[in-house]
Amino acid sequence: MKTPLILIGGGGHCRSAIDVIESRDEFCIKGIVDDRLSGEIFGYPILGGDAVLPEILSDVPYALVTVGQIRSPQIRISLYEYLLRLGYGLPTIIAASARISKYSNIGAGSIVMHGAVVIAGAAIGPNAIINNQALIDHDCIVGANCHISTGVRLNGGVMVGDDCFIGSGTIVREGVQIGAGSFVPMGSLVTQDLSQNSILIGATKVASK
Repeated sequence: MKTPLILIGGGGHCRSAIDVIESRDEFCIKGIVDDRLSGEIFGYPILGGDAVLPEILSDVPYALVTVGQIRSPQIRISLYEYLLRLGYGLPTIIAASARISKYSNIGAGSIVMHGAVVIAGAAIGPNAIINNQALIDHDCIVGANCHISTGVRLNGGVMVGDDCFIGSGTIVREGVQIGAGSFVPMGSLVTQDLSQNSILIGATKVASK
């Protein structure tokens, strides 16, 4: 029997998440919560705004935050914490095409999308997005509420602090540490440690977030 699940947020990331969820035979999507939308997405009904969440908990006890993240993770964090306070279960969602080592660990409420690879010894915190074709190499640590975008390559032993955004196509050299709250734009090559709340611009960093 499939586990009933609701999705929180109906934007572009939600559409991608639906495709990932449907690639496995584990969850049954009961609807989407979004106070800006009405109607349906891919046949799944919009149930209303956040106010419906306490009402439907008894029927649908599992939820996934499907709001995307670029500049700031704060909306995702707020929704994740609100769902926990209400008593929702936050499952880990892994695409059928993802390759996940049994010796890795992926936190609650995280989603690993199509073609992503997570190698032995890697650990990913809760409420994270590991996007399509990303590679998380051995012994990497990715903190809570991070978005590791499409095609990112984290080489062995990289440490990414909580609440970071790593843009598409970025390559991070082995052993580099990226401080919490940092923003790394698409196509970057990160060869040196970044302090907390860094914004990488070319080969420089600015701690002004």
